[in-house]
Amino acid sequence: MRTFLIGKELWGYVDGTVTEPNSTSTEYAKLKKEWETYNAGILSWINNAVEPSIGMHLAKFKTAKEVWDYLKNLYVQSNFAKRYELEKVIRSGGPKDRSIQDFYNFMNGVWDQLDMMDPPELSSFPAYLKLREEQKLVQFLMALSNEFEELRGSILHRSPLPTVHNVVSELIAEETRLKTSTPPLMNTQAVLIASSQVKLAKLNSGARGNQRIAIDECGYCHEKGHWKKDCPKRNKSRGILPNPSQGFQHGKTASRTMLPRQNSSIICLPFLFQFSIFCTSGIGFSHGSINITP
Repeated sequence: MRTFLIGKELWGYVDGTVTEPNSTSTEYAKLKKEWETYNAGILSWINNAVEPSIGMHLAKFKTAKEVWDYLKNLYVQSNFAKRYELEKVIRSGGPKDRSIQDFYNFMNGVWDQLDMMDPPELSSFPAYLKLREEQKLVQFLMALSNEFEELRGSILHRSPLPTVHNVVSELIAEETRLKTSTPPLMNTQAVLIASSQVKLAKLNSGARGNQRIAIDECGYCHEKGHWKKDCPKRNKSRGILPNPSQGFQHGKTASRTMLPRQNSSIICLPFLFQFSIFCTSGIGFSHGSINITP
């Protein structure tokens, strides 16, 4: 509104430099009519620019200066609260789903409001203006996602630091490149680590995977000289009595006798007799019958 009134050369009616004509002036009627016309026009513009609820309170004022002073006093009191709100928006209002251009436009609107709250005398200090631009650059770069980390680091290490307006074009170009680039390949080192962990888990669980077992290798203990069904370690854990002739004997497998797991202390006499013959004369048991081995 201030810029608009200055452009129309009517700001004097608001700041008080152009006052209502004195009745003692020679051209009072002409000046009075001109002043009333411009004053009414300014009042109309201000009423159209504010909310209807606020415009209702402006009807009691007769001059543009009175209206402007009322609005100034009304909103200057909450100036610090407004600054707090804008600073909070900057820190929590990241790009989200906005493009770099849309986010830049959003931040520009917030920065313009903060700039208007600065004391007018600060605008004459170049050092302050430089510090304010650097602060805007930091705020903008901090809000970017990690996809822009490489470009962000490059910008922060430049000397002298560029302004936000100068780096927006670079960020837009990087945004376009990220959208059109292919998805990143899987990390080779991560794949190797995962593969080794799977193999280690299989070894720890005793699994052989797809490895082939030799013809004379046990599938249980992986020792050579016997098969899995004749493995002494496996049979011992299952309570199976091994045959003295256990092993590979011209393609024949050794016989075995299953001992009872429960009530092992109670053994019938015929069984003890057969067992003693087995131990002394090499008699083995096969398919439930007694076979004398040569």
